Amino acid sequence: MRYILAIDQGTTSTRAMLFDDAMQVVSTAQLEFQQYFPQAGWVEHDPEEIWSTTVQVCRTVMNENGVTADDIAGLGITNQRETTVVWDRETGEPVHNAIVWQDRRTADFCKALRETGHEPAVTATTGLLLDPYFSGTKVKWILDAVPRGRARAARGELLFGTIDSFLIWRLTGGAAHVTDATNAARTLLYDIHKGAWSQDICDLLDVPMAMLPEVRDCAGEFGRCQMSVLGGEIPILGVAGDQQAATIGQACFTPGMMKSTYGTGCFALLNTGAKAVTSGHRMLTTIAYQLDGVPTYALEGSIFVAGAAVQWLRDGLGIISQASDTGTLAPQADPSQQVTLVPAFTGLGAPYWRPDCRGAVFGLTRGTGAAELARAALESVGYQTRDLWEAMRADWGAEADVVLRVDGGMSGSDWTMQSLADILGAAVDRPVMQETTALGAAWLAGMQARLYPGMTEFAENWSLDHRFQPIRPDAEREAGYARWQRAVQAVMAY
Repeated sequence: MRYILAIDQGTTSTRAMLFDDAMQVVSTAQLEFQQYFPQAGWVEHDPEEIWSTTVQVCRTVMNENGVTADDIAGLGITNQRETTVVWDRETGEPVHNAIVWQDRRTADFCKALRETGHEPAVTATTGLLLDPYFSGTKVKWILDAVPRGRARAARGELLFGTIDSFLIWRLTGGAAHVTDATNAARTLLYDIHKGAWSQDICDLLDVPMAMLPEVRDCAGEFGRCQMSVLGGEIPILGVAGDQQAATIGQACFTPGMMKSTYGTGCFALLNTGAKAVTSGHRMLTTIAYQLDGVPTYALEGSIFVAGAAVQWLRDGLGIISQASDTGTLAPQADPSQQVTLVPAFTGLGAPYWRPDCRGAVFGLTRGTGAAELARAALESVGYQTRDLWEAMRADWGAEADVVLRVDGGMSGSDWTMQSLADILGAAVDRPVMQETTALGAAWLAGMQARLYPGMTEFAENWSLDHRFQPIRPDAEREAGYARWQRAVQAVMAY
């Protein structure tokens, strides 16, 4: 038996999944790590915690199944995107905590760049907007904040990478400073049309190009693990940012196919093929995947808070003990109460891009309780998805009905997915294999190792678990969406 080991390094936890030669999951191990909030709107991770949890979960799935490094044909990595690490080239030690994709500390700098007219050129080059979400301004902040950071970077002593790059550096003992095209495309520093780092934008953000990793295809040679890490020189053969890995895992290989992943945030990607579609509705243009040197593009909409709204009910308000409680509470909500939650805890993402906004609840009554808040939290995910849905379909110009493929932790809730279908007025497909992010990374590595089939056969093996059809009356659906839009406008006005 030959195996593929997939590392799924997420925002709140790190997982390792061992896949057999038939792409079936043999074993999973997962560890959470701490979230740090130094100031309001700031979010950090300790890169050493990320590294230690990565090594632990990999060793766990190997040891529990008696699998050695010699049994593993390849390793695939998928990761939280945009989260930024700067480390010492010689020692490999981070010079600052990782700044997480959710972090808003560079909002004022981004605003200043917009006000001086830089956004159109940045968008034309990178497909992104000037928002603190992306890595580029985070790198600048670290270099400015760390003593002698900018001078050290100029001398080539410091390296920058997203989480995939940092893990590969550590796994290979510093032998490889690399990333893939999907992660590079999320840094605000990469020209997605030329397939190269942009000198102009690096100069604009004052980021030395010597810090940047080499960019490679999603499937390829990324280096070999050191013996001391996992007991053998396992080749690293596949890398993709988490949302692109989920797109691959959902087999969204045909232009017009769309997937949405529901985790801490929500991220929807619409495959646009060989054409990089410029959005007229403030969607992002990004790279869905790159194979054999050829990029496939996508429109993307990013929602900062999806599952995090449920976490807030649990950890912030204490009205539920576990996330699954919302699926039980929501159906019990009083249908006459029209409670709307806008979970802009770290700003509004697409299509608004307002990092200054904060969350609010509308329609509270004396009778509002846990059930109504649970329903509002779950419905907020659907309404935010509809914002993306409407914008992307307008950009794409497709007239035919689009079926949305969903994955991520929240997709396991039947109530939430039925609510999503009702809010969209469209079918929602949930696959049998819901761990599509890890599957995408595993398939990339397995295909490169010639253990797994090519794209066509992989797509044919995609299997439906359940299709949720909309059942809510049109008038009710549109009234609910109108309430949501009024609530968003109120939050932006406040």
